[in-house]
Parts: sequence; structure tokens; C-alpha cells
Amino acid sequence: MDVAVPRRAPRLPGVTMAGFRQRVPTPVDIAMVAHPSVTLLVDLSSGDGLVCTTGDRRERGSVLVGLAPGDLRATGTGGACLQIRLSPAAAAGAALGAPLGASGPLCALRDVWGRDAVRFEDRLRAAASWDERFAITEEVLARRLGACRPVDPEVAYTWRRTVTTRGRVRVDGLADEVGWSRKRLWARFRSQLGITPKRAARLVRFDHAAHLLAAGQAPANVAASSGYVDQSHLHREVREFAGLTPPAVAVAPWLAIDDVAWPGLAR
Repeated sequence: MDVAVPRRAPRLPGVTMAGFRQRVPTPVDIAMVAHPSVTLLVDLSSGDGLVCTTGDRRERGSVLVGLAPGDLRATGTGGACLQIRLSPAAAAGAALGAPLGASGPLCALRDVWGRDAVRFEDRLRAAASWDERFAITEEVLARRLGACRPVDPEVAYTWRRTVTTRGRVRVDGLADEVGWSRKRLWARFRSQLGITPKRAARLVRFDHAAHLLAAGQAPANVAASSGYVDQSHLHREVREFAGLTPPAVAVAPWLAIDDVAWPGLAR
């Protein structure tokens, strides 16, 4: 698998991307571990391409993946794929143009972007290099961001604090910081990002723990350093968010490539 990353950091806040191409197209069957971002998977394969499934949802081709679906799998005949990760604050406008969660945890990109999705895919397929594909993607997302109403500053702040504290933050404390009641923060956060502040904190904490497991740390140490009550608590959270045990998450292919595809991201 060849991995391409932008030569420079994307100019758009909350947006990262990576390109993937198999040297020899072969069958793909991979479990996608939940992480605290909205994902656009743009299928650039020829032929049947990729099929993504979660629960009773099944979509072929380019898809939008919401926060924490938990049981997402990508199967099919691999070729080339562009993966774009967006913070929920960016995705609320650039990806959807509507509150997150309105289309469910998985939907076809064409159902969300309409004809723009077809034009986007065609431009990416015609591009001569990954650098050109990354530039096209920035252009398209910048245009969509410029045309959307941003989330409330208080909601964006709450998300940033959740991420920087690795999920170890109290919702009541965040409400005090932004000057809102807990009820108002809960309602606005959920309506705009499609997830409650509490579940967002759990997802961010899980992501940190999952990467510690993938780095080879023992589950007991991961539980203690990530803020879980004990190892059993870690096991339950990993099972809920990934559908796997901690040892299985530690060797998950989806995580193994993260340091290559998303270099420099703080965990």
C-alpha cells in the first residue's frame, strides 16, 4: 500500500487528508476504528470499488462517515482512495451543510453533495498527481466552508477543549467556561455536531487509548493513563467504540498506518 500525504499542512483548519493506492489491486476487508473526526472516503478505484457497511447501512463508492459508528467495515477490490478527516466543527458545514447526524452514521457522498460529488470525483480521477488531488480537495472544501454558517463559537470551543484534554473534562466545567447552562450547551452541541458533549469526550478518550494500545502499551497502563476507572472500564469502552477487545485494537490495521498517513497529530 502506497500512502501519500500533503507536502505542506492544509490551510483549512480542522482538515487533514491522505491518499492510498494499492500497488496491485487485491480484495480489501478492513475494520475502521472509530476516531474523533468525520471522514470522507472518496473512492477512486476502477470497477466495483469499495463497499462500506455499518449496522444495516451499506453504501458503495464514496461515502461520508459520521462520528463513532463503531462497526464500520470497508470491503471490495481496492485501488485508490482519498481519505479526508474533518473536525466536526468543519464538517458541519463543509461536508454536510446540515447538522451532523441528520443523514445517519454512513451515507453516500452523492446523497449529500448531489452533482457536486460527481464533479469532485471526476476532477480527482483526472488529476495527474496526489499533490494535485490535495489542492483540488482544499479548493472544494474551502468553497463549501465559505458558503456555510459556522457552528457557534461556544460549541467550537467546547470541542477544542475536549480534544486538547483528551476527553478528560467535565461538561459542567465547560458550560461554565463558555458562560452557558449545561442544558443549553448540551442541546446546541448535539444539534450542531450530532453527538452529546459526554459522548464526544468518551470518543476522544477512546481514540487516545486506542493509539496507546497500538503503540504497544499494556491495557492496565493504558487504562490508568487515559483516565479510566480500571482495566474493565477500558475494555467496555473499547468494545463499544470498536467492537473489539483491547488486544485486538492493538493490532488493528486501521491504526497501524496512522503514523504514516497522519504524521504529527497529537495523541
